[in-house]
Amino acid sequence: MFRILVADDDRNTRLLFETVLKRAGYTVLLAKDGVEALEVMDKEHVDLVVLDIMMPRMDGYELTRELREFNPTLPILMVSARQMPEDKHMGFMAGTDDYMTKPIDGEEMLFRIKALLRRAQIANEKKIVIGDVVLDYDALTVTRGDEVQELPQKEFALIYKLLSYPGKIFTRIQLMDEIWGAESETGWETVTVHIARLRKRFEGWSEFEIESVRGLGYKAVKKV
Repeated sequence: MFRILVADDDRNTRLLFETVLKRAGYTVLLAKDGVEALEVMDKEHVDLVVLDIMMPRMDGYELTRELREFNPTLPILMVSARQMPEDKHMGFMAGTDDYMTKPIDGEEMLFRIKALLRRAQIANEKKIVIGDVVLDYDALTVTRGDEVQELPQKEFALIYKLLSYPGKIFTRIQLMDEIWGAESETGWETVTVHIARLRKRFEGWSEFEIESVRGLGYKAVKKV
């Protein structure tokens, strides 16, 4: 079972988060500040960290930077009463993966944690599994049973990106910048061409589908 560390100097918040997370089946470790959080992590394996910003001895920004030094892929959810855009910007610049403002809705926090753990697993294993379909990042292949399709790099990067975030809408410009690079002189029409190729390549595959969202862009939808 996943092990989650909660670092917050407020006792009631720690107990609340511990209750919510344990009910969801997670193992919970607790720390009162950033220094204690690092001490816990020296002794225990942790899959995800939920941390507050305002803590004594070491605040959430500094703790996040410390964690990123030795574990770049560790999922971090920053939780704070600070709601100003500049506070969120500082959090993301420090290296957090997500940011929530207090008071926290427990169900929403669980949804976000589940998403962060899923993305971390994808990043670590470099594979996406959808029913019988496996996307292998290192091999640039999409397999289903005995059928193996080796894709050109850009095509694979495009479908891997979309299926890493099923249901999320990406604009053509977003996809262009992330896969071809912001400095690329290629027009966004290239994305449309590659989407058409992917649709033809996986026509009849029932496990997933790439949908157009009129006026916005594209999203991948899992069917299993």
